[in-house]
Amino acid sequence: MIDGHADEQQAPRAPSNGAAAAVSFRGVSKAYGTNVALNDVTVDLPAGCVCGLVGPNGAGKSTLLSIAATLLRPTAGTVEVFGHPIADTAAVRGVVGYVPDVLGLYTGLSVVDYLDFFADSYAVKADQRPGLIDGLLELVDLGGKRDADVNTLSRGMKQRLALARGLINDPKLLLLDEPASGLDPRARIELRDIIAHLNGLGVTIVVSSHILAELEEMCSHALVIEHGRLAGFEHLGDEPDRVVTVTYLDAPAEQYRISDDAAQAALVARLVGEGRNVVSVSTDTTGLEARFMRLTAGELN
Repeated sequence: MIDGHADEQQAPRAPSNGAAAAVSFRGVSKAYGTNVALNDVTVDLPAGCVCGLVGPNGAGKSTLLSIAATLLRPTAGTVEVFGHPIADTAAVRGVVGYVPDVLGLYTGLSVVDYLDFFADSYAVKADQRPGLIDGLLELVDLGGKRDADVNTLSRGMKQRLALARGLINDPKLLLLDEPASGLDPRARIELRDIIAHLNGLGVTIVVSSHILAELEEMCSHALVIEHGRLAGFEHLGDEPDRVVTVTYLDAPAEQYRISDDAAQAALVARLVGEGRNVVSVSTDTTGLEARFMRLTAGELN
């Protein structure tokens, strides 16, 4: 547990830029019989962010994304997407693009026919589809594969095609469930670059992944889920936390999470003032991996 001194600990951070919420979860729970997948999740994801959704297998990440995509209804609580309650399915689906972890590509269709099918499903006018599809294929670097059967594409190409499908309706919010799963290093880099480009165009992106180092490179925020509960929501643009390990002459070492040199000096002064026999103080900064371990294990004072 963190010891509660305000200058030495930081609770999981909410976004500090005052941005309006792209997605607002309020007391959201989802149960399948006696199995609780989500339990009382309350959080706002700011518009314009790239939010990494982090958690162990079975934590509830895919369930949370499916609810935001209107594919599941919560057992309790409310969800709004850009001000639209998810009960207003048509309005929400009009602003959301969703790429699940199972790609669901249709064999026997060419790349261009596959995208044309989904453009028609979104009621894109026939005379607008060619230009839209050409633009999407250029964005995901599949222009040279427009006539290829989708079944002949590599895993990375299939993932980029699924991403193009998720962008057919020009969404304001893009939900990506484990998009880097099974991709080689080059394909992962290409995917990361596309996500950065889309975010630069104003698209809010929520991406779940087990690859924390990659999320740290591309994300502005991290939402950590464990056992269906919100473990923390942090703004990664903040200065990295500093972990201070204090060793004592006559007691076990303790760790504290602080913000800067001034807070470290105040911590040491307080401990000495309390009569603690401080022997040494060492520091380290924490990235997303360490934050994840802290939020899911609570090991720091």
